[in-house]
Amino acid sequence: MHSESMERMKIGIQLPEVEWEVPFPELIEMAQEAEAVGFDSVWYGDHLIYDLAVGARGPWEAWTTLAAIAQATTTIELGPLVASTSFHAPTMLAKQAATVDAISQGRLIVGLGAGWNQREYDAFGFAYDKRVSRFEEAFTIIRTLLADGEIDYHGTFYDAEQCVLHPRSPRPGGPPLMVGSIGDRMLDITLPHVDSWNMWWSQYGNTAAGFAHEKSRVDQLIQAAGRSINDVEATAAVHIRLADGKGRLMGDYVGDADVKPLTGSPDELGSQLQEFESAGAAHIQLCVDPITRDSINWLGNVLSAFHRTR
Repeated sequence: MHSESMERMKIGIQLPEVEWEVPFPELIEMAQEAEAVGFDSVWYGDHLIYDLAVGARGPWEAWTTLAAIAQATTTIELGPLVASTSFHAPTMLAKQAATVDAISQGRLIVGLGAGWNQREYDAFGFAYDKRVSRFEEAFTIIRTLLADGEIDYHGTFYDAEQCVLHPRSPRPGGPPLMVGSIGDRMLDITLPHVDSWNMWWSQYGNTAAGFAHEKSRVDQLIQAAGRSINDVEATAAVHIRLADGKGRLMGDYVGDADVKPLTGSPDELGSQLQEFESAGAAHIQLCVDPITRDSINWLGNVLSAFHRTR
């Protein structure tokens, strides 16, 4: 991941979770299409189940899916948006991340968060209480194993006795870490260590001005943690609705329904994305309505328009 502010903003795309029931081979084809039309990254949500009007639905398991995408692509970056540390023992999550980074030959971005959807915690038997406290311990184990290859840790929630991560990620120091949160406590835990932070579109209103406002706040926290703002990239999910979009069908995050998506022609959307770059975004993930292979292909025109505006 780059840290110099003059480098261009990267643009990724989030693959469908439960918007429609995607056969796995088609999901892989969508990732390959994203690579072919020029996206910088492809992302997959780490969720298990949502209660929807059409019934209970869940996406494919995230880390298995990312491993398949890593094998089926060659240049595009990939990552979970974001991985819940609650769904795996942290030692195993570090093992999974190192493995996917090796399969992709160094293209993984490890997005991590504490989770939010209580329905899937209850359904799959994971503890929902004290999620941030649990995350803090898990994050310590995961980042240390990926960076150093070993840890001896005994906490309130997790233990890792003389744990050794072998084989290691192909990159010295491990893959880059991204925290999917703008909560004060989560940022206090992660900003001393992560390479980037990320927020969902409803957390900043899905506008470049809203993004800039939140970035200003987080920049102050980065400096308070003793780091330069150029050392920690600002990233965000951006909601886009195409002409045939009819609204997202998925387990929406609190506030999603109140946010207006970006719309327009390729040139108009390219200009709107340019505003995010001007506001200081280093990397964004497009969350598209509808999210299909045809949509990804059409968005190649938006990528071309974005690069023309620079």
